[in-house]
Amino acid sequence: MSIERSIAAFARARNVIAGGVNSPVRAFRAVGGSPVFIKSGAGARMRDLDDNDYVDYVLSWGPLILGHAHPAVVKAVTAAAARGSSFGAPTEAESELAELVISMVPSIERIRFTSSGTEATMSAIRLARGFTKRDAIVKFAGCYHGHGDAFLIAAGSGALTNGVPNSPGITEGVARDTIVLPYNDAGALREAFEANPERIAAVIVEPYAGNMGFVLPAPGYLRSLRALCSEFGALLVFDEVMTGFRVGRGGVQARDGVLPDLTTLGKVIGGGLPVGAFGGRAEIMALLSPEGPVYQAGTLSGNPLAMAAGIATLKIVRDDATLYERLEVLTRLLTAGLHAVFEKHEVPHTTAYAGSMFGLFFTAGPVRDLTGAMTADTAKYGRFFHGMLERGFYLAPAQFEAGFVSTAHTTKDIEQTIGAADEVLAEIE
Repeated sequence: MSIERSIAAFARARNVIAGGVNSPVRAFRAVGGSPVFIKSGAGARMRDLDDNDYVDYVLSWGPLILGHAHPAVVKAVTAAAARGSSFGAPTEAESELAELVISMVPSIERIRFTSSGTEATMSAIRLARGFTKRDAIVKFAGCYHGHGDAFLIAAGSGALTNGVPNSPGITEGVARDTIVLPYNDAGALREAFEANPERIAAVIVEPYAGNMGFVLPAPGYLRSLRALCSEFGALLVFDEVMTGFRVGRGGVQARDGVLPDLTTLGKVIGGGLPVGAFGGRAEIMALLSPEGPVYQAGTLSGNPLAMAAGIATLKIVRDDATLYERLEVLTRLLTAGLHAVFEKHEVPHTTAYAGSMFGLFFTAGPVRDLTGAMTADTAKYGRFFHGMLERGFYLAPAQFEAGFVSTAHTTKDIEQTIGAADEVLAEIE
């Protein structure tokens, strides 16, 4: 397989774009080699500059639950663009998408749109601090909530210590207000609350972690978070930017029956266009300016193109009664098939899935947290990734990312993917 044009495109990009990419994982540093540059996508497939076709399991990192260039989404965005791309003034499309989200996500009574998931999580934390009049937040190692300063903190030597910055440019003051704990350890959260009973404003969590690979919560873990936040007067924030409308019509909270105080969303609700949102109980959201004193704003928030794409996507999600059942069947077939071929070749591995999300670790596991995820053989994953890429299957270019299935994928795609994995594992053993 030739990627000469992609290699040339990457060289050009590095002359003018920092690192040659506009989001780090795209550079293929985690798997080696040069990234492929995409020129088009349709359904479950993408085509690169050298006219290589790929079955896509990244799907723009999650938004494209209907696949690339879905006709209803293309039609909606085209019509919206013809009317004007942005006004900096309210439109009825914002209310329509808000009504759709609120009708399906059980904890949201009021919502506000942003232009990215990072903006949504930053704003939700600011709102939580304003509501509780407390300073500290708790996050969990391995959970990613965008690149806001408060979220780029690594755990110290002990689980209950204040974090230290793990990116230059983050101040010690921000680190002091961020407590980092292990995912799937409710006992550690109780200890943190008991050590800081009047200090913690919010606990933010990916209810199904998708940024250290795909890691599911232990039975009862999310309910424990809910109970502890209620007991100590902190807000529980579910970061469902990735899982929202991905694992079920109402996200993890509807699937597992655990309701947060605030929820952040993105990806699927924009139908592939830049979007984010945060929402929750009306009394909390009432603190936002202009109604309340907590300031948040955005020039392109709620822009007509993103709203149109989101409305078109969520209407299909709402009206297709069997959509999530079909997606879960496909995802289960994929993970079961991958598990079988890994077993066949005696390659240590761990798989997980929920809804249309899945994960694969090159480690025997179990993987319950970041410590477990870090035991994965990243070099072997890199070889597996390139073997699959050469056969026309585009997986995440990093071990520590979730994968996605869309309604455009077919059982034939799944069968061919498993067959390719069998061939690749035979080569890299």
